Amino acid sequence: MSGRASGPARSAAGNRQPGRPTGRERSGEIRGRRPEDTYRAGFACFVGRPNAGKSTLTNAIIGQKIAITSSKPQTTRHVIRGVLHRPDAQVVLVDTPGLHRPRTLLGERLNDLVRQTWSEVDVIGLCVPADEPVGRGDRFITGEIAELKATVIAVVTKTDLVDRKRLAEQLIAVSEMGDFAEVVPVSAVSGHQVDTLVDVMTKYLPPSPQLYPDDMLTDEPEQVLIAELVREAALEGVRDELPHSIAVVVEEMIEEGPVLKIYADVYVERPSQKAIVIGARASRLKEVGTRARAEIEALLDRRVYLDLHVRVAKDWQRDPKQLRRLGF
Repeated sequence: MSGRASGPARSAAGNRQPGRPTGRERSGEIRGRRPEDTYRAGFACFVGRPNAGKSTLTNAIIGQKIAITSSKPQTTRHVIRGVLHRPDAQVVLVDTPGLHRPRTLLGERLNDLVRQTWSEVDVIGLCVPADEPVGRGDRFITGEIAELKATVIAVVTKTDLVDRKRLAEQLIAVSEMGDFAEVVPVSAVSGHQVDTLVDVMTKYLPPSPQLYPDDMLTDEPEQVLIAELVREAALEGVRDELPHSIAVVVEEMIEEGPVLKIYADVYVERPSQKAIVIGARASRLKEVGTRARAEIEALLDRRVYLDLHVRVAKDWQRDPKQLRRLGF
């Protein structure tokens, strides 16, 4: 069987427009709630310098992997929305790239994307790792978000990596950076205080009907999520300079019985990088495919055949035409 899959990969939202309540939602008759009950719904995001634990925390709250994570900074490139459903609220978490000093056109566009997202959410969680001193980057971002309409909460992440004394010192240092509504320490890895953080964020959301259907976890198209999982697998074990040169595009998704065949291209900027990603006798590319296929099958809950090809798009991070073709 051949041919391109018809239309974009389906979103879990179906054809419904986010933010447009149904008749049942307008009347308040959702999941047994009475019209007079206060139900809250809105948008929240975590901000912070790269590798502050934003994506890991987003995944921990949603309870499913919707954002890729890596030990390399500046991993996130897309704004991905994850939806947390509670009896009293719906929290739409927006995962964003980390704000950084841009060195390429891609970096400038990612920073613009971050600032646009900040201006549209109701609650912002400023993430500061517990195991690193408060620095200029943290203070810069604090100043950037100080004038926004959103309620700002300071979130001290990675508390599992420090002792109680160090954590107490970090909480004081963070609280002195700005006028935060609250300061909450959490560990996405151990789950410590994650529920408490959700309670705090929910408290500052506006009264509102549901924004998304009950069974929806993300509004991101499957093709984008799949491409991100492939990129995450490709990031493992590469040289420090390579992660920012990797982009992934899903070219085709073909239904063939119980198997979904996925054809994706992994783009790098130079032939030497292509050799790194492929590895000796294609050994590394096979590892990438195996790791990514397992994650994709877990995401889609079905069997997947994954076909990967590595291609060179010279200096794509600085080329407006290449950026558009690769989805940026």
